Amino acid sequence: MAEHDDEAPTAGSAVEKREPRQVSAGTAVVTSDVFQNPGEPPHRDRVTDIDPKVEKRAERQVSLFFFLSIVGSIAAIGAYVAFPITSGDSGSVRLNNLFLGLGIALGLLSVGIGAVHWSKTLMPAREITEMRHDTRGSEPTREKAVEVFALGNHESGFGRRSLIRNSLIGALVATPLPAVVLFRDLAPAEDPNAVLRHTLWEEGMHLAADPSGTRIKASDVTLGSVFHVIPENLNESEHLLEEKAKAAVLLMRLKPEDLNPAEGREDWQYDGIVAYSKICTHVGCPVALYEQQTHHLLCPCHQSTFDVTNNCEVIFGPAKRPLPQLPITVDADGYLVAQSDFHEPVGPSFWEREK
Repeated sequence: MAEHDDEAPTAGSAVEKREPRQVSAGTAVVTSDVFQNPGEPPHRDRVTDIDPKVEKRAERQVSLFFFLSIVGSIAAIGAYVAFPITSGDSGSVRLNNLFLGLGIALGLLSVGIGAVHWSKTLMPAREITEMRHDTRGSEPTREKAVEVFALGNHESGFGRRSLIRNSLIGALVATPLPAVVLFRDLAPAEDPNAVLRHTLWEEGMHLAADPSGTRIKASDVTLGSVFHVIPENLNESEHLLEEKAKAAVLLMRLKPEDLNPAEGREDWQYDGIVAYSKICTHVGCPVALYEQQTHHLLCPCHQSTFDVTNNCEVIFGPAKRPLPQLPITVDADGYLVAQSDFHEPVGPSFWEREK
């Protein structure tokens, strides 16, 4: 290599040398200006750390809040039963909401205040500085974490303060009880299979336009049209909204040759007119959008799509079952009537559906 040291570099291999960038003295960092860690403030003992009597009183106060939480949760259930909502009576709604809300508020506030009071008066009050580390620590670090939990249990007194521990457990058990009662009461009191399997539709019941209740003639249903339909006697029902939520129907007319009826359902339509439940089999939203060209029904909530030409089978979306079909025909005057009720429960699936 020595014999090449004196050779002048060619133009293509020349190396350009640059001088280091000069830094202005005004941008220099003076190490003496670095922020100094002031350290932690001096620890001050609380009254409960010094006086055992005050500590015991604080323990009783915490337990009192937890017991109040239990009382509030039970009171909310009692209020829900004692002040039932009566249909058409706005006063009963106000009373139910008032006392139910007060009970739930007492239950939640008491358990929260009790937990805060416990941490402020009885749990250790030392100031701790902890450096950030990687998400998963080493095995010694994980063992140390277990030790910290055990130490926290010892210092908080959760294991040895039986009064606080038991009252807290009771409060946590009682707190969700009002929600359990409220949500359970949303379900039918009787067997849901019987309730949802039967609607107002029956043999000879006229199909009526929603909401006017006007009877619909087969000749009124033109090719490509869609009608929102209810049973003729719906407006006379004592529980109008509940019955409408089960009996609402969509009525459409297609070319008879476009339909592919399932076996045994060949006579469930009349001259291309078909009727299907309006209640989506996913979560019960109203299936109210009809595409005339594709003959698809669309649920606007979660985009479940049903093919009317093939017994409203699901072709897209989260729904798992076709829309139930209402068997229809016409009476002597040409008005559309139901042949029977639906042959399966309408709406979303439920545990007892296959009974």
